[in-house]
Amino acid sequence: MEVMLRIVLAITIFTTMAAVASSAASPVTFVFGDSLTEVGNNNYLQYSLARSNYPWYGVDYAGGQATGRFTNGRTIGDIISEKLGIPSPPPYLSVSQNDDALLKGVNYASGGAGILNDTGLYFIQRLSFDDQIQNFNKTKEAIKAKIGGEAAAKLCSEAIYFIGIGSNDYVNNYLQPFLADGQQYTYDEFVELLITTLEGQLMRLYKLGARKMVFHGLGPLGCIPSQRVKSKTGQCLKRVNEWVIEFNSKVQKLVASLNRRLPKAKLAFADTYGDVFDLINNPAAYGKLN
Repeated sequence: MEVMLRIVLAITIFTTMAAVASSAASPVTFVFGDSLTEVGNNNYLQYSLARSNYPWYGVDYAGGQATGRFTNGRTIGDIISEKLGIPSPPPYLSVSQNDDALLKGVNYASGGAGILNDTGLYFIQRLSFDDQIQNFNKTKEAIKAKIGGEAAAKLCSEAIYFIGIGSNDYVNNYLQPFLADGQQYTYDEFVELLITTLEGQLMRLYKLGARKMVFHGLGPLGCIPSQRVKSKTGQCLKRVNEWVIEFNSKVQKLVASLNRRLPKAKLAFADTYGDVFDLINNPAAYGKLN
C-alpha cells in the first residue's frame, strides 16, 4: 500500500509539474523538502537522529541497500524524475562544489526539516528549509563559476523547483506538547507564522533565480500513526486534518498572490490531500492491500 501511495502522489505532482515545465528534453530539477523526498543528505550529518541508512530501509530499492531514503523503495522524487526522463538528483552533501553534476540538479531535502528553523529540534542535526535555500545559493555560485553568470541565470530560471515541506512543523513541532511552539501560539497564530515564513522563503528562492516552483501540499496528517494513536478508537484526528486543509488553502492563496506580484513567476500548488485521504479510506479501490 505504501508503494501505491507514493505512485498516487507522484502522478498528481507530476501532472502539476508538467504545467510549469518548459519543453526542455531534460529539465534541471532542484528538490527541497523533508523525509518524503530526502535521498541521503542526513547520512552526512554526524549527529543527526533522523537517518535511514540502515536495514530495512531500501530493501526494494535498486541494489536492496539503504541509501538514506525514508522508504523501502523509491521516494516521490525518484518516481517523478523517472517520469521526467532524468536521473534522480543526488543529495547535495554528496556532491563536490566543482562537480558537473550540479548542472543537472541537486536534492537538498532533509528528514526532520521544516519551514521553521526550530522544527525537528530533537533530531539534533537536520537541514531546515532556510538551510536548504542557503545551500542552493552556494550551488548557484558554484554554477556561475563553472559556466558564467548569464548561463547560470538562464539555467536557474528554466529549472524546476520541487518543494515538499511543512509536515514536520506539525507532527514534530506544534503537535508535540513538550515543545515551545505548541504552548506559545494559538493555532491561528501558528499557521500565520508558517505562511509568513514560507512567503519569505519562496521570495528568497525567486530572488536567487527560481521561477518555476511546485509546492507539494500536506497530506492528511491526522491519519498518520503518531496521531491516530491519540484517538481512543484509532481513527484519524479530525481536528488535525482540518488544520492541514486550512494550511493548504492558505498556501494556495499565497502561490496565487506570488504569481500576480512577481514578474515571470510560475508557481503551482500540487494538492494530493484528497487522493491520499481516499486511498486511506478506500484502499481496495487501489488494488492489493498487502
